[in-house]
Amino acid sequence: MINCTRILEFDAGHRLIRHEGKCRFLHGHRYKMEISFCVADKLDDIGRVIDFGVIKQILGTWIDENLDHTTILHEDDRKLGDFVENHTKQKIYYMKENPTAENIASHIFNDIVPILFHNKGIICTRIKLHETPNCSVCVD
Repeated sequence: MINCTRILEFDAGHRLIRHEGKCRFLHGHRYKMEISFCVADKLDDIGRVIDFGVIKQILGTWIDENLDHTTILHEDDRKLGDFVENHTKQKIYYMKENPTAENIASHIFNDIVPILFHNKGIICTRIKLHETPNCSVCVD
């Protein structure tokens, strides 16, 4: 099996409800996402899984519109989200789960990528999301 991987980066703030440490406070990260795809049948006529630029155009656009320079919050954290949005005009992205690296990666892998790439003949095989240079999670 041949996989192709594209790296996409974005900046976002978040906080984790019920976290026992500093992450219960609003803070930010420079996220680095490695997303890998394989083909369902065969490589295209040029010999690619998918053009790297297509991944950037499709998923990169979604990230730019929804996650980059936003605050990612649990949907139960709307009081904070409303305050931030009303006082700073900061865009808020709400998730059904706490916005941990694990849940952000799972959300993109399970909910977003299948919609964005549904007719491309490829399968997302892995997302590795770095929350910091030293900490990352993988969804396969």
